[in-house]
Amino acid sequence: MNILAWIVLGLIAGAIAKAIYPGHQGGGILGTIILGIIGAFVGGTLGVFFSTGTFALTAPALSIPGIIVAVIGALIAVFLWNLLTRSSAV
Repeated sequence: MNILAWIVLGLIAGAIAKAIYPGHQGGGILGTIILGIIGAFVGGTLGVFFSTGTFALTAPALSIPGIIVAVIGALIAVFLWNLLTRSSAV
């Protein structure tokens, strides 16, 4: 059941992050879900690290603070994805 909650949280976080992040991001709905899930894990892991000082791979809960942490993580994931897939203009 946790995986289903992470997928829902990833969909919400990815959609919000793509709406906030400036510019055009490709990938469609599947890319949004994947970046959102990755972002949820990044945000959850950073949240645990900054609050407890220990490194643990976790995802936030399906709540308002969890969505905020997941959106921040998804923004980081979208930023990194754009850095990796950016084509250089010559």
